[in-house]
Amino acid sequence: MTAETAAAPAPTPRTTWARRITDGLEPKNVIIALLPLLGGLRYGWPGIGWALFAAVFAAVVPTLIIRYGMRRGTVADRHVGHRRRRLTVLPLIMGSVLLSFGVMIGLDAPADLTALVLAMFASLVPILVITAWWKVSVHTAVATGAVVCLAIALGPLWLVLLPLVPVIGWSRVVLRDHTTAQTVVGAAVGALTAGLTFWLAR
Repeated sequence: MTAETAAAPAPTPRTTWARRITDGLEPKNVIIALLPLLGGLRYGWPGIGWALFAAVFAAVVPTLIIRYGMRRGTVADRHVGHRRRRLTVLPLIMGSVLLSFGVMIGLDAPADLTALVLAMFASLVPILVITAWWKVSVHTAVATGAVVCLAIALGPLWLVLLPLVPVIGWSRVVLRDHTTAQTVVGAAVGALTAGLTFWLAR
């Protein structure tokens, strides 16, 4: 039985905590925290303004896309647990992120924020490809990518946040949304793709 076909676990204190972690540190929330943090620390209030603009396209619009799918019945849950349905949602999210990147380039937005948005888009490319046959974890990909980009931009001390990644992975496995391998591969994809793209583009 795979993570995609496994039945939801019975409610226990363990699964309750796993649900809190999964929902609290979902990609949308990580992105909404990451962008103003990096923007504010690197560029002050103008950076926060640009970060909020980017967050609309990288977090708010994707959330609206998923909610629209839930209302239509094409998406079953906020984390888009069904692999094949992710293949429909991911390209729309990628388009939203790419649109914000284009606007930010055109309006000469701060370099690190523009690079960060490009890193978000770049990390979605291998995730989409892998999702064609395997349900890789977006949760761990986004979390690891966020920590690596913070470390590149603000210093290696930000790597202290890396222990959050296995905690997020644990929550996804406990809830039977992913296998351990899927969370590990997601983390690797996020670190390598987002980190390398951000480093090269900034």
